[in-house]
Amino acid sequence: MQKKLKPLIIGDLEIKTPIIQGGMGVKISRAPLAAAVANCGAAGTIASIGLAPDEEEYRLDYIKYSRIFLQKEIRQAREMSDGVIGVNIMGALNNYEDFVRATAQEKMDYIVSSAGMPLSLPEYTEGSPIKLIPMLSSARGVGIILKAWKRRYNRFPDAVIMEGPLSGGHIGGHTLEDLRAGRLQDLENMVKDSLKIIREYEDQYGANIPLIAAGGIFDGKDIARFLKMGAQGVQMGIRFIVTNECTVAEEYKQAHINATEKDLIYLQSPVGLPARVIRNKFVEGILRGEKKPVSCPYLCLRTCNPKETPFCMARALVDASMGKIDDAIVFAGINTPRLKKIVPVKELIDELTAEAAQELSREYNKIS
Repeated sequence: MQKKLKPLIIGDLEIKTPIIQGGMGVKISRAPLAAAVANCGAAGTIASIGLAPDEEEYRLDYIKYSRIFLQKEIRQAREMSDGVIGVNIMGALNNYEDFVRATAQEKMDYIVSSAGMPLSLPEYTEGSPIKLIPMLSSARGVGIILKAWKRRYNRFPDAVIMEGPLSGGHIGGHTLEDLRAGRLQDLENMVKDSLKIIREYEDQYGANIPLIAAGGIFDGKDIARFLKMGAQGVQMGIRFIVTNECTVAEEYKQAHINATEKDLIYLQSPVGLPARVIRNKFVEGILRGEKKPVSCPYLCLRTCNPKETPFCMARALVDASMGKIDDAIVFAGINTPRLKKIVPVKELIDELTAEAAQELSREYNKIS
């Protein structure tokens, strides 16, 4: 007997397939991808950063146009799907509050708040039913958020994403030295420790706070493993890059498909976090100590100082999304070398759910 996957329930929100597509910034996770995922019963996420066109007229007031183009992206996604769709907003953004308020006003289903401890997030969505989902990189962070939100706002997050160090792009909770030395926290233990803290609050206050595992989850077996541990869903990113509906340049997708384990290296990002990237000419130059001319029109992150940074991360990511692979930064996950082909979103989600259900049914049959 095959065991079906239980839906991910976040308050009054039901995600029939317990997969959240990760919000990958700077023109990767856009409306067509998020809508396609939502149409398959999973949750599609738009990444808020870097949506304005890279043209002179928009650079003159990039913060203003960032909001405008986020709203356009949200409305396009809603036209394409009536499924569950949210927005990922980085806490380190200079216009974080503006993005949060705009997303709530557009009646999105949820906000995933990443890259920082969102201690004040509920202030910006007061009166809105939008679901608030902090993405954290330690069980300690979970405890801090639960305690702070209860004390300040008498509420808890609607769900929590626990992201481990095998994820793509910027990596929280680890130093560059730790990553290069292979001193990585184990996501399984991070999930177990976080669940222990969450359940203490659930028992004490009668709350329901689903935990969603993220970072290095690649196939249905991975999904089943975390569901069996007590996570109620998973977030996945890189598998969705190599889908037909992801609108990033084909060269970007091929860079992932062609990458080998030897091509993955760690780099200190100007935003203050280490990142896992695919080795190329641009990265080799940075590792040699070369500095790229920086004239930053974006002013996107509070943690970045354009006067001191050796290169502009926003510029490098924009160029990557446009297919200028040799002169850009291409973020990667630990499982990027396992990517083999570009597929439709539906085919991917069908494959993942079938694998996960089969794995869970094996466990069910053992018990029975």
